[in-house]
Amino acid sequence: MKLLLIRHGETVDNIAQLYAGVRDSALTNHGVIQANRLGQYLAATGLKFTEIYSSDLQRAFKTAEAIRLAQIVNEAAREPLELRTVQLPILREQDFGFYEGKPFYARSPLSKKNGKDTHYDQHKDDPGFQDVESKEAMIIRMDSFLGEKLVPKIKSEKPAAEHIIAIVSHGIILSTLWRCLLRRFAPSTVSLKPGLFVGRIALEHLGVWSNTGYLELDIKRKSEAVKQPTGAGSDKVTTSSEAPSDASTLLTGWITTIQTVNGKEHLTGVKRTRGGVGSSKYDEGQKTIDTFFKKTKLDQH
Repeated sequence: MKLLLIRHGETVDNIAQLYAGVRDSALTNHGVIQANRLGQYLAATGLKFTEIYSSDLQRAFKTAEAIRLAQIVNEAAREPLELRTVQLPILREQDFGFYEGKPFYARSPLSKKNGKDTHYDQHKDDPGFQDVESKEAMIIRMDSFLGEKLVPKIKSEKPAAEHIIAIVSHGIILSTLWRCLLRRFAPSTVSLKPGLFVGRIALEHLGVWSNTGYLELDIKRKSEAVKQPTGAGSDKVTTSSEAPSDASTLLTGWITTIQTVNGKEHLTGVKRTRGGVGSSKYDEGQKTIDTFFKKTKLDQH
């Protein structure tokens, strides 16, 4: 199995520095460009996705659709490709509760607490206050997703019918998903590909996502894997400090090779459109940035 954990493109709330968990923030024009570039890049590498899962929030779904549509265009001259994006509410971002749509709070110079914690102390007793979704609740969500959608595919996979799966979601929940997946493998069965160095960091903290960045994993049976040279790629990575899953949930007989961390090759040479256009909400009636400028010129006459 090849698995890509992908973050959505840039959003209006990213630019405005607002908390957007379950809030359905739209992609910016730049975010749409990022998503399209990712889809084109993955299709050009020859990846043929068998499944695409996404959060049901528009920023993730539209990023996933850009990936799907690029696959279809890439296959048009060869063979028909039946592929759809499966939207799942369980893949939504952490719910920020009271903070949804509110600005990031700066740390007060008079307090050791961060801005959000200080604000929490001030407002936790307000009528209608809703706390942020807990780490425990997110772990339950991601373990459920793994158990229902991903693990059965891993266990049923055959060499002649490899699953290639994209999961398009959000930064915090993807980090939780990665840690939940990691705990299902024995520490000795997870490594970096030769030549991929990330510094001295625990595996659980590898999950860092820029907009449309991705974590790429190869998951294979031990009998299918090519043995890596001793120390190749993994000599600077420590095992997770989190307790492993119980024996009943461990993926015994499988190994994982981390191929890419926060992949951003598709964004090489991409520049934000000037004049605030790139940071503006994407208008679906606007086919391209070029047509936007053409329309503007016509309006000036």
